[in-house]
Amino acid sequence: MQKLKNIGRSISGIATSLIRNRNLIRQMALREIVAKYKGSLFGTLWTVLNPILMLSVYTLVFSVIFRSRWAGGTGSKTEFATLMFAGLIVFNFFAEVVNRAPRLILDNPNYVKKVVFPLESLAWVSIVSALVGAGISLCVLIAFRIILSGMLPWTFLLFPLLLLPLILLVAGVTWFLASLGVFLRDVSQAVGILTSVLMFLSPVFYPSDALPPKLRLLAQINPLAFYIENTRDLLIWGRLDGLHLYPYHLFVSLVVAMIGFAWFKRTRHAFADVM
Repeated sequence: MQKLKNIGRSISGIATSLIRNRNLIRQMALREIVAKYKGSLFGTLWTVLNPILMLSVYTLVFSVIFRSRWAGGTGSKTEFATLMFAGLIVFNFFAEVVNRAPRLILDNPNYVKKVVFPLESLAWVSIVSALVGAGISLCVLIAFRIILSGMLPWTFLLFPLLLLPLILLVAGVTWFLASLGVFLRDVSQAVGILTSVLMFLSPVFYPSDALPPKLRLLAQINPLAFYIENTRDLLIWGRLDGLHLYPYHLFVSLVVAMIGFAWFKRTRHAFADVM
């Protein structure tokens, strides 16, 4: 019973922090997005131009030059590019937030000295900022699919549901790495290398079924594989086959979020001393 109470308090703490500081998170995320493109000729228009240009390049390189085909696909010239782009939307969201996580506190030393500032909100700011970019890329992919096929499978409506455990997973990892990065400055370099390796171990450029049987364990233990494969199923194939594991991944993500949040809150008092 005591364990259930502790779990309840952890979930309540995460939700309360997010709801209470939602206006602060929104304002800081907006400021971060604007600052990212400040001074450039096209400004925030780059948030739309980047995914359009990248999808165009992927289509040209993989569909025309390499003439790549997706195993089990229809053989369409643009299919490989759209399937890969769908996987990259998920992976890039994960990588953008996680790569920034070790320096999240180090890059904001002024907030550490403010006792009343909710430092845990910096993780949500990073996540919201990355979600905006992922959302724009998603809109580009949807528009591209409609232009090519004239319709989308109804399953794309379930995509926000798929994002919930992914966001919780990323939040938990971010809180843990943000705290760890304060005490171990090498974490930032190590995380950058690991995310690069993870990109090739994740089914971004290939379906999980294409792996040899001996290597399929990698796909099973890689949490991103579930989200990447199901993103393709929901947005492109119109399938629900992989969602039977959704409760398991939601549970795991919730546990990771609670552990990361608890670790961050426990170590927060030492940030000022180390910095």
